[in-house]
Amino acid sequence: MVRIHVPVASETLTAMLAGDGTAAERDPVLAALLGVIRGQNPLGDFGLYSGVTEIAPGWEAFRSGPNAAPTLGAAGAASLSPTVILTTYAPCPPGDPALLAAIGQVMDVHPWEVPVVEVTPTQLAWRG
Repeated sequence: MVRIHVPVASETLTAMLAGDGTAAERDPVLAALLGVIRGQNPLGDFGLYSGVTEIAPGWEAFRSGPNAAPTLGAAGAASLSPTVILTTYAPCPPGDPALLAAIGQVMDVHPWEVPVVEVTPTQLAWRG
């Protein structure tokens, strides 16, 4: 499982919470990360389906350190960031070179100084 915490514009989050799923495609950061997941890599690969992603809207609270250069807020201050959590899966072990390359693409696109990207071994139930 790969879980990516993605900052979005407050307008994007508001639109998504109101039921406008297409707002994800209009947010430059979220659209770029969805593009990585939809690319030629193991992210979201379910065999018959590709680019499979759960999109969960919410907020992320944090306090950046005094030497940080936060994308949102000010160094040393508490902040609340409109955030979307993308959860996807890859049919390979966490150390697979193709998965590591895809995670590298995620890190290249992600705007945070310290991106939150979780990679967790998971076993999914399959039919058949």
